[in-house]
Amino acid sequence: MFAVKISDHLKKISETNDAVRKQFYPSESEIHFFQKEDSFNSSSFRDPLSEDQYEKTKGLVHKYKNRVLILLTLTCAAYCRFCTRRRKVSDIEKGVISKADIQKMLAYLFKNPEINEVIFSGGDPLTAPIILKYALKKFSRLSQIKIIRIGTRLPVSNPKLITKDLLLAIKKIKQPVYIGIHFEHPAELTKETILACEKLRKAGAILYSQSVFLKGVNDSYEILYELFTKLIQIGVRPYYLYRCDPVEGACHFRVDFKKEVAIATKLRKNLSGLAWPTYAIDAPEGNGKIPVPLDFWEFNKEKFKDFLGKEKRVI
Repeated sequence: MFAVKISDHLKKISETNDAVRKQFYPSESEIHFFQKEDSFNSSSFRDPLSEDQYEKTKGLVHKYKNRVLILLTLTCAAYCRFCTRRRKVSDIEKGVISKADIQKMLAYLFKNPEINEVIFSGGDPLTAPIILKYALKKFSRLSQIKIIRIGTRLPVSNPKLITKDLLLAIKKIKQPVYIGIHFEHPAELTKETILACEKLRKAGAILYSQSVFLKGVNDSYEILYELFTKLIQIGVRPYYLYRCDPVEGACHFRVDFKKEVAIATKLRKNLSGLAWPTYAIDAPEGNGKIPVPLDFWEFNKEKFKDFLGKEKRVI
């Protein structure tokens, strides 16, 4: 079973909020595996986005022509039970990235000058500040790199770890630094988390959010309306609202697709454009984040096409 790690900050919230508790505390539902569909095989729902096959050197995933994903660590301040990378995340030793690994990544970028964006992820790169600061320094010096992104949940899971040293490292970067923070429920917006976001903004980071539809957590118009409204008010731009990936051990979080579309449609009617995230399915085999039409249109809710034109079933 996927490892359990819960920060003291989240334990405190979970005492009074079941939606937050469900995200981090294990349940018996995790032993029920997703039923394999025609377009999936046994490995697909362990690695639904086919990241492993695109790994070019340790920690570097190159799926899209002009950008790379860099997995700097496989640890987090807390482990989300619905994590897309739960096959890897929590394997701390395997996820250790050295300076030598960074040099191999830099060499790969030199050979691929069309790459102009790096996305640091993991695990949670903000929980590995030493290698993150080294990587930021090295990659930001490359003239071909125009954009740097960092994916994190640290402001939610353990906001006190947003240190002055970390903020200074971000502030020194000449490129725009976009920080994507996972938010799933309004209860996560504690005063400590809001302060952490404020500190990141003052350090020059541009903040955006990613959220996932989760059954029993946020599959409600009212909850998501409150979440996205509050995020834009604290300077975090809602960016993506995903359908939960078909990850082994996380199928109990998946919401009925038609219900998701109905909620997303109502949100679009009532949220401002700034507060509205793109509702999308991360296509199987890693072939694109496909925007989902809303009920303003008549469309086939059974299938769609990915970036390569391959037909996929909605599951």
